[in-house]
Amino acid sequence: MRRYIPYLLAGMAFGFILVKSEAASWYRIQEMFHFQNFHMFGIMFSAIVTGLTSVQLIKYLGRRSLDGQAIEIPVKPPGRKSYIYGGLIFGLGWGLIGLCPGPVFALVGTGSIGALAVLAGALHGTWLYGALKEKFPH
Repeated sequence: MRRYIPYLLAGMAFGFILVKSEAASWYRIQEMFHFQNFHMFGIMFSAIVTGLTSVQLIKYLGRRSLDGQAIEIPVKPPGRKSYIYGGLIFGLGWGLIGLCPGPVFALVGTGSIGALAVLAGALHGTWLYGALKEKFPH
């Protein structure tokens, strides 16, 4: 049980940063989709740069996970239709609801009733995908 504490703390820090940076704000997300403000684009761009830099450092330094296992990042082939379909579904949901998965958990932590409804829908969609997974092209 104690081995999960670093993950819990990292998740709490992530949620805190999302709320304080207004990345979990429905209004900021709508401003982004209407191209009215650079705020969210700046956050996403800095996240992409941080992620790329971190992955390259993990590869270069040969870092291991907290339990000592080697971190292996598989190479995925580009241009698969499933990536396009998944991106379209994700983007459509993000645009309609105004939230992506990370901020949903952060907003549930702040007590948002609307975020609870979104989380319930996301969990139901995940369950439904698992139940119908064999029928989808992969």
